[in-house]
Amino acid sequence: MMQRDYERYVQGLAPAVHPSLLTIAERRQNYRRSSLTNQVEAPELASVDSVVLELEGRDLRARLYVPHGEEHAALVLYFHGGSFVLGDLDTHDTLVRRLSADTRMRFLAVEYRLAPEHPFPAAIDDAVDALRYVAAHRSAFGAEGASLLMMGDSAGAALVTVAATLTRGEDLGVAGQVLVYPTLGPEVVTDSSNTYATGFILELEHLRFDYGQYLGEWTNHADPRVSPLFAVDLTGVAPAIVVVAECDPLRDEGVAYAGLLEHFGVRVQLLEAEGMLHGFLRLSGVVPEALEILDAIAEQMHQYVRDVAHS
Repeated sequence: MMQRDYERYVQGLAPAVHPSLLTIAERRQNYRRSSLTNQVEAPELASVDSVVLELEGRDLRARLYVPHGEEHAALVLYFHGGSFVLGDLDTHDTLVRRLSADTRMRFLAVEYRLAPEHPFPAAIDDAVDALRYVAAHRSAFGAEGASLLMMGDSAGAALVTVAATLTRGEDLGVAGQVLVYPTLGPEVVTDSSNTYATGFILELEHLRFDYGQYLGEWTNHADPRVSPLFAVDLTGVAPAIVVVAECDPLRDEGVAYAGLLEHFGVRVQLLEAEGMLHGFLRLSGVVPEALEILDAIAEQMHQYVRDVAHS
C-alpha cells in the first residue's frame, strides 16, 4: 500500500473527535463497532471456549482457541490493544482466530482490567498474574510440555514487555514474546511520532490522553513499567519478535526497543510492515494487504517455535 492510497483506508477510521468529548462507554462502543466492521470473515477453528482465570482477589475472562491441525508446539498468551482503556475479547476475536489458524498454535486471549476504572498498575498486575497462573496450570489448557509465548498488540504489547521483564527470573518457561506495534511510554518523542502524529489512524494526542486515564495519579513516567524504553537492564528476558508499521507514530519506539533488547544480548527479530498504519492487523476488511503481513508474522512465529524446539 503506497502512501497516496491512505485516503481510501483512513476515511471513517481515524477518530473524529477528541476522546475527552465522549464518555468511556461511548468510546468503547465505537471501538467495538469499528473492530467488528473492519474484519474479514474469521477462520473456523477446532474449538473456541470461554475460560476464567481465578487470580487472587479477582477473576479474569479469557478465551481459548484451538486450531485444526494443531501441532501442540506452543500456547500463546495474548493481550489485546486499545490504549489501556478500550478493547475486549470480542474486538480482537477475528485477529486471534486467524493467528491461531495460521500458526497452528493454541491461543489464550486474556481480558485484563481497563482504565480509568482500574488505573495503573492494575493491567500490569493482571498480565503478570495471568502469566504466572497459565505457567502453573498449563495442563488445564491442553498445553502440557508446549512452549509458552506471550503476544500483544499496541497497549497489550506494552503489558507483554513489562510482564516478561518482571518475571524473567521465575522460570515460567516463557520461550518468547511477540510485540506488535507496541506503545512504550507517554513521553517518547521520535521522528515517526512527529511525522505520523495525526491523520494515520492512531492520533498521538488521543493516545497521550489515554495514558493520562491509564496512569491516574501515577506521575513517575520514567518507571520502566510505564515506559519500557527506560529499562536499565533487560538481560535474560525472553527472545522477541517486534513488529512495527512503517507509517505509525509508534514505529521508531518499537525499533528502539528492539535495539535495546539486542544491547542486552536478547535475541530479536524486527519486522517492518511497509506502507502499513497502526492497528492494521485489525483492519483486514479494509486493508487487504494486512492479511498477507499477518500470515507472514504467523510464519515467523511458527519458525521461531521450531527453532526453540531444536535449540
